[in-house]
Amino acid sequence: MPVSIPVHFMLSAWLLPEHIADVLPAQARQIEDLRRALLDRARGYGYELVMPPLLEHLDSLLSGTGRDLDLRTFKLVDQLSGRMLGLRADTTPQAARIDAHLLNREGVTRLCYCGPVLHTRPAGIAASREPLQFGAELFGHAGLEADLEAAELALDCLGAARVHPLVIDLADARVLRGVLADIALEPAQLQDVVQALSEKDQPALSALLAGVADETRRAMLALPRLYGGDEVIAAARRELPQRPLVRDALDQLQWLASHLRHAFPALEVGYDLSDMSGYGYYSGLRFAVYGADSSDALARGGRYDEVGAVFGRSRPACGFSLDLKALAEAAAPKPAPAAIRAPWGEDPELRAAVRRLRADGQTVVALLPGHELEAQDFDCDRELVQQGGHWVLRALAPN
Repeated sequence: MPVSIPVHFMLSAWLLPEHIADVLPAQARQIEDLRRALLDRARGYGYELVMPPLLEHLDSLLSGTGRDLDLRTFKLVDQLSGRMLGLRADTTPQAARIDAHLLNREGVTRLCYCGPVLHTRPAGIAASREPLQFGAELFGHAGLEADLEAAELALDCLGAARVHPLVIDLADARVLRGVLADIALEPAQLQDVVQALSEKDQPALSALLAGVADETRRAMLALPRLYGGDEVIAAARRELPQRPLVRDALDQLQWLASHLRHAFPALEVGYDLSDMSGYGYYSGLRFAVYGADSSDALARGGRYDEVGAVFGRSRPACGFSLDLKALAEAAAPKPAPAAIRAPWGEDPELRAAVRRLRADGQTVVALLPGHELEAQDFDCDRELVQQGGHWVLRALAPN
């Protein structure tokens, strides 16, 4: 007796979860080309490739990362140990663990990685919950030279993807900490203040700071207006308290901007002193890089010196990460690679010629019997033909 399968099951069995998608051949080729190009760029700076596992014990994966990463992490129970496991939502904590416990070097360590991460919720309306995260981390140097290297590598990676022009927004977590240095806010209140700053919501910010000292309150209400070009730094020096933490942050922002402009003359540099992205995570300078037509940052990074503290080794750290899938969509499309069209046959000389070409790195598409037109899916600019008893290459007329 035939089994009846409900229609709703037939329709949903092959559907993927929301914000999860297959990567089809053309996009997959572009992503893979970018992956190789970016890893080569990182290696050119001296970064070593690591491949952390997708799955880790939850307490290790989330140690010191804060509430935001906890909410974004898928959790499950290990059937072998009974312990809680997490599917990584960010690779930086894993790189910090590798630096602290597996490498344990005294000097500078440069690590890079490229692999999937999983998010319980998308970062935006069109964002994937399975980004392909590329990142680079530099451990062991507290000076501005490391911050500059991280930003330059990020810009070089986006340049390798042929994303032009680029805009970099600079900020510093120490600005807010310096402004709030004379008051103690409860964690929940601080979280609300950070949220209001991120949204540049001055009425909410004003209500949250009722009763705070006038100087601090005025400075806090000025922060949402402090975004734009070089005039922002001058305005910040006038409107923010002259405290060492604030002064150092502004000086270092100017230093970083000056060096980036020298290295990348076409780069547009801006500042956003109320950008609170990852406030609980970053400890100093941070940056976000945009394409001219992108509303979401293509790369984010900065300094996070405390990231290794929970692993028993607190040392300076900075770096950046980006989503290769999103970058592939923003990148200038590359033409399909050239290929060679060849007939299928049992002639030993034909088969030997095809093997030689493939061994030399050529793409050879064999036309299987009955499928002679399928090579149209490839950019075949040559074909393998028999002439005078030998198999030779012949140029094809462009389509």
